[in-house]
Amino acid sequence: MPSPSEFEKSIPGQFLRNVSRRGKYLVFELSQSILLVHLRMSGDMLVEPVTAPIAKHHRLILELEGNMRLAFNDARKFGRVWLTSNPESVLGRLGPEPLDESFTPSDFHQRLLKHRRQIKPLLLDQQFIAGLGNIYTDEALNLTKLHPQSRSDSLTSVQAKVLLSSIRQVLYEAISRNGTSIDWVYKGGDYQKSLRVYQRAGEPCMNCGSLIQRMVVGQRGTYYCPSCQSSENISISRESSL
Repeated sequence: MPSPSEFEKSIPGQFLRNVSRRGKYLVFELSQSILLVHLRMSGDMLVEPVTAPIAKHHRLILELEGNMRLAFNDARKFGRVWLTSNPESVLGRLGPEPLDESFTPSDFHQRLLKHRRQIKPLLLDQQFIAGLGNIYTDEALNLTKLHPQSRSDSLTSVQAKVLLSSIRQVLYEAISRNGTSIDWVYKGGDYQKSLRVYQRAGEPCMNCGSLIQRMVVGQRGTYYCPSCQSSENISISRESSL
């Protein structure tokens, strides 16, 4: 990866050819290289007039034609930017895309069977499947009625099919509502109004009325319904990972 000074020298004059996504990475295809951006916890990519005041948390500003600029704003400084001619050096270890229709329930089930891990940490592992975070994993597991500590190799093909369908449903719903705004750095989202379990500890389950509980799984705060997502009749792993 180039140093900041090398970055500053190599970026001017390049054309933006395409913008796409891989997992949680934004991929900007330039005329001579690839710009990768990971927003992490608080990042925003903004297109704004060059006359707009430079915001307090702008970390990178790229001026565009037409008196516009592309700004990376990141209040918590967790975000990362790469400029590379070989994007696979950053993206190469990512797992399959959950929204890729060529990724079948059978493919998903076979990947699950290869691991003996708790399902919640495994779904958060970007090398297993790309793009899932804590909120949407909890929501998908609740839709599937799977306990967060269920062992991945204990899932049946039917459960795997339902889980993949639930993951896709949650992601499409969240995308359609501009994501989830849960504090001041998450702006513009509306999906928090439809959350089934996340950050709802002590509130009734929308399905059965049992009180939502919070536990720690794989060092991550995890929300679930103890009734709908019962641990009965399923193999539960007490290890954070195996």
